Amino acid sequence: MSLKSLPLTDELHAYLVAHGAAPDEVVRELMEETRAVLPAEAEMQVAPEQAALLTFLTRLVGARQAVEVGTFTGLSALSIARGLVDGGQLTCFDISEEYTSVARRYWARAGVDDRVELRIGPAADGLHALPHERYLDFAFIDADKVGYPVYWSELVPRMRPGGLIAVDNVLRGGRVLAPQDAGDRAIAAFNDEVLADVRVDVVMLPIADGLTLARVR
Repeated sequence: MSLKSLPLTDELHAYLVAHGAAPDEVVRELMEETRAVLPAEAEMQVAPEQAALLTFLTRLVGARQAVEVGTFTGLSALSIARGLVDGGQLTCFDISEEYTSVARRYWARAGVDDRVELRIGPAADGLHALPHERYLDFAFIDADKVGYPVYWSELVPRMRPGGLIAVDNVLRGGRVLAPQDAGDRAIAAFNDEVLADVRVDVVMLPIADGLTLARVR
């Protein structure tokens, strides 16, 4: 038996999604609209199994205060917001009014818009302006890859002990082994930085384009 993760055919991936938390009508329509309206950018949307995992993890840590860096059309934020405890709040950072206008509509349809605060502007500045205390329960990083080290440096000191950070696209389609552009090089260096960070316990998972989970000590 192989010790590596099983390669997923389209059929096996569909089976996996169907036997986890399968997308409901709102999620399906959000995914479909994103592919139809933004076909060149649709790959930036999290995979359906990632969306389900984000809700699961948010619930698992009992998150009340969460942050997302990189919102796009809102699927990951919707998933996190659904997992928050009653009265919980998700603060999202993004630079695109166009993409997030789609997100706002689907948050409202899902009934989570009262839990989401969207801040348009550079995420580094927005994160730096957050309270300087360990109050965050959950964070998700999925924005410009060159910015990952800055986002990490702002988030880790603000995470409560036991808080969880999820980081997307840490495999870059496998190119972390032989970086081809600035984004690849940034992620390869970032992965090494996270591995050496004594403030966290880390696991990297082969979900979609690679997902790192870091538990803050």
